[in-house]
Amino acid sequence: MASIDEIKSRIDILDLAAEAGVKLRRTGRNYTGFCPFHSNTRTPAFVVWPESGTWRCFGECNEGGDIFKFVMKKEGLDFKEALQRLAEKAGVTLERLQPEKLEQKEENQRLRNLLEDAVMFYRHQLLNTEAGKFALTYLLEKRNLTLPTIEAFGLGYAPHSWDATLNYFRGKHYTEQDILDVGLLSERENGGYYDKFRHRVMIPIRDENGRMTGFGGRILDPNDIPKFMNSPQTVLFDKGRLLYGLDRARKPIRAADQAVIVEGYLDVIAVHQAGYENVVSPMGTALTEDQLRMLKRFTRKIVLALDPDVAGQKAVLRGLDAAREAMDREEEHGFDARGLLRHESRLQADLRVATMPDALDPDEIVAREPAEWARLIADAKPIVEHVLDVLVSEQDVNDPKVKAEIASRVLTLIEDLQNPVERDSYRQMLARRLKVDERSLTGPKRVGEAVRRMPARKAEPAPSPSAAPLAVPVSPFRKMEAACLGHVLRRPDLLPRLDRRLQESGLSALSVADFEYTDYQAILLLIQGSLEQDEADTTAFVSARLADELSETHSELLAQPVPKGADDRLLDELTRQVLQMRRTVLSESVNQLRFLAEETHASELNRSAQQYARVLQAIDQARKRLSEYRRE
Repeated sequence: MASIDEIKSRIDILDLAAEAGVKLRRTGRNYTGFCPFHSNTRTPAFVVWPESGTWRCFGECNEGGDIFKFVMKKEGLDFKEALQRLAEKAGVTLERLQPEKLEQKEENQRLRNLLEDAVMFYRHQLLNTEAGKFALTYLLEKRNLTLPTIEAFGLGYAPHSWDATLNYFRGKHYTEQDILDVGLLSERENGGYYDKFRHRVMIPIRDENGRMTGFGGRILDPNDIPKFMNSPQTVLFDKGRLLYGLDRARKPIRAADQAVIVEGYLDVIAVHQAGYENVVSPMGTALTEDQLRMLKRFTRKIVLALDPDVAGQKAVLRGLDAAREAMDREEEHGFDARGLLRHESRLQADLRVATMPDALDPDEIVAREPAEWARLIADAKPIVEHVLDVLVSEQDVNDPKVKAEIASRVLTLIEDLQNPVERDSYRQMLARRLKVDERSLTGPKRVGEAVRRMPARKAEPAPSPSAAPLAVPVSPFRKMEAACLGHVLRRPDLLPRLDRRLQESGLSALSVADFEYTDYQAILLLIQGSLEQDEADTTAFVSARLADELSETHSELLAQPVPKGADDRLLDELTRQVLQMRRTVLSESVNQLRFLAEETHASELNRSAQQYARVLQAIDQARKRLSEYRRE
């Protein structure tokens, strides 16, 4: 993953805009406000798209871009300076891509291909073998899953054998080391290998972009242990940086402006099947800040749907006593209220807790009554309020000692809150629930005592440059731009023909204005410059002048699959990519302009929307001609 993408994963465009003094309000999936780059108090024509991490001013500036362009324009910096500043802010070390990193990327893709083969192998075992019938019956009857759901999530069955998986992949010409490297084998103490997953329901685990990383295996024999088994740590599988189901839940999370976290993989699948698709799960362990940070790219509203064991009194008390700095216990789920509050504060998120009633799991809730799930999530409570509810339940709050103990524990949490309004509100709530005078909770002695009882805080560690990079959810807009630019980078000789074809359709030539991302704009300029000189090969020209900071992006673009076919066919594909890219951006812009025009009654925005609509019409005509040409 390029350092540029890692920086984008750690810095939110909404946060940058807020730091620049822009007051934004949500309008559907986007945010609008007054542009910080020119004087304007009448028309809020500045729009931010969190999903793509981009912004645009539809007013006087008439330009936009990503986080780098925002800082460049705000601070008067060039790209290199903006990159260095944001890298420092994000705790990312900028390194030039070495040849061994390219080799590792190719190796990773080969291992992902092996895992995709494993999905098909386990699927065949589930649906087409006698041994798999027991597992299929379990999924259909015990877990209430349908065949379409089983197919959609790629569920499978690992045979009750020590070497079935090993022998299958040997037959596919994979080495034992390959199969071990993806976590499908275990090593014997006396040498040799055996299948890691045996007689288990197999659940493919993909990253947020849908790429295979590993498996989760659920027992079918109640005497087997452990109940759930994940792939071991590999170059592809890092359970602290993955969320099960995020590849399918990204759009629903954005649409609902809310993410729900449940415990189990099968819970995720059942709730998705019931129609609630904004649900994900950690890898059978407690949450990490990296996982919450991934979700924050799609929404700031996160609900923890915890079962009674995790959200109940024993877990809450244990979490308050331990007062861990982060939710990093590997062995089990936990409820670390103080860790959650600090995550909430650092990420500027809204974390809430929904408790499942009657000792039921989420899949049992939706099986009993799907609408009940929606009510439970809607009734989720802030962390402090949830802790207070738990502590006062089944206790005699008329006992002064019980009151004092509860007050001490909850005040510890309240003092962790940064917002003074929240602190006051929760002290008032605590006083009402305990039926005490609020002054007894806010006096110097009381607060001092609460603070003394708080364990000493460790300094927040700076992000480790050697730590595994956070998995980055790649925006669909960036994917489109990458596909188009990668095509141009591999075949720059097609660019003049593309420009002529566009101009024949009444459209402008390809330019940096077609790309929202600053690194892609810089590479396109180099490609165009390579065509204007006669001294060097175009590829050599680009490579020789490529800034170190762009080397990773350049290598990733070159590593994309190479389109096959004659030049005319390649030109058709490139034209289609450019037209689709322009149409997607313009459609979004027209919709946004019309919305802003209706709200502000600004005639200039209406005129801009009409102009964009005319360009859209020309694009659609060009696409139609391209389709007709292909049929000929």
